[in-house]
Amino acid sequence: MACEFKLTRQVEFSDIDMAGIMNFLNFFRFMEAAERAFFRSLGISIHQAGSGLGWPRVHADCDFKDPLRFEDVVEICLFVREKRKKSIVYDFVFRKLNEQPAREVARGTLAVACVKLDKQGGKMTGIPIPKAIRDKIEVAPKELFDL
Repeated sequence: MACEFKLTRQVEFSDIDMAGIMNFLNFFRFMEAAERAFFRSLGISIHQAGSGLGWPRVHADCDFKDPLRFEDVVEICLFVREKRKKSIVYDFVFRKLNEQPAREVARGTLAVACVKLDKQGGKMTGIPIPKAIRDKIEVAPKELFDL
């Protein structure tokens, strides 16, 4: 079972704004990339075509300490803070790796709900996280991400 995951990315030119820093929206994109990679590491795709299973975001936030710039290397650490019956809450820590020692530059949270999508009307109905997924995810010890 897994409770944490690390993904390393480089800030691309398309990630920065006119001020030369990574646009705040891209922190959320990086969080989603880490979540997808976390699921893949468990042998699961977050999007299973035809399954009708979805993971809409019900809460997202990010606190920024220092900017990231073009070509900075950043480690996105995902921690499972909560695993509820129908949702998962992740905490993220962003560390700039091209400085020694590595420095924390942001922290974020993402809460996702497990839903069944109605194929015709598009309505979403909350459902329990499938056992095949639930059994592979555990909650991280608080001391891992509560630094």
